[in-house]
Amino acid sequence: MEPKNYKVSRIDGDYALLIDTDSGEEMLIARALIPEESDEGSLLRWEDLQYTVVG
Repeated sequence: MEPKNYKVSRIDGDYALLIDTDSGEEMLIARALIPEESDEGSLLRWEDLQYTVVG
């Protein structure tokens, strides 16, 4: 699969709401799946089955 970019829209307890920067689709995922340093507004890249902070 191709890498995808997401923006962390909201963190609510154990979950994070991500928005696909290309399509605008929203996705609710477990907070444990994204890097600890992620915060609302962070840009994430999903590649090779893991998320990394890119901005």
